[in-house]
Amino acid sequence: MNENVRELIRSKSREVVDPAERKVSVLEEEQAQGIAGECGLKIKDVYNEAMEMGIYPYRYLRNMETISLEEQIELSKSRVAVVGAGGLGGNVIVLLARLGIGHLAVVDYDIFDETNLNRQALSHVNSLGKSKSGEAVELVRSVNPGVHVISYQEKLDFSNAFEVLADSDVVVDALDNIPDRFVLERACRDLRIPFVHGALAGFEGQIMTIFPGDPGLRHLYGNERSGSDKSKSPESVLGVPAPTPSLIATLQVMEVLKILLKRGKVFRNMMLHVDMETGEMNEFVFDNHL
Repeated sequence: MNENVRELIRSKSREVVDPAERKVSVLEEEQAQGIAGECGLKIKDVYNEAMEMGIYPYRYLRNMETISLEEQIELSKSRVAVVGAGGLGGNVIVLLARLGIGHLAVVDYDIFDETNLNRQALSHVNSLGKSKSGEAVELVRSVNPGVHVISYQEKLDFSNAFEVLADSDVVVDALDNIPDRFVLERACRDLRIPFVHGALAGFEGQIMTIFPGDPGLRHLYGNERSGSDKSKSPESVLGVPAPTPSLIATLQVMEVLKILLKRGKVFRNMMLHVDMETGEMNEFVFDNHL
């Protein structure tokens, strides 16, 4: 980045006092947009350069301390793929965009219909009949133009998985059936990418983080032929009220954050099961040898 850009960032930044009464140098959205336009850069590049200079993008000020500036830079350099942009995926995508993940790939071949309005964060009356992955791109750009997002309006299978997922640091499973999850898990295993599984039905849900070489989904489902009759799946029978995907997606995003920043405890070789109606969260630890 040339000195002219740095000088513009210095001149356009300002000092603010945060809620804890600390003085912080920040760069506001409007100023960052102006610098990007003047210098022919993406706003993401301007944000990254500001952070390297110790200047917070104002939008990330309330991340401070919980997520350090160095960690915020790491997130801006990270690549996450979200496979499925419905109930789980829509919430995951919004949260990752707000966190400042630098690159998002969204994979979903489906379109919105009226039954999605009860729970899917990307759906609204004007999106009915539109591509879920396409709407994800529009939403991310409006929430955080500092995130580069790519849409794949196609079903993930072995013919395209390597192309779609190859550069990802983490992949999020926001699918709604077991066979497709096994396809995704196998692709992640072959590509050596960590994989964050999530599933839900009614007021219950589960998450598990799977690293290459882990038994993974076999702990939960046995084999990929399980659950091939979608009409008998728990999700189909029990439905999906709005609070459940919101919570499970939040837990999945926290797993992504821990993997990328190498901190905290990930739910590896264990499943976290949540029953929202009883208020219970339970861990089930598995033998790693199958």
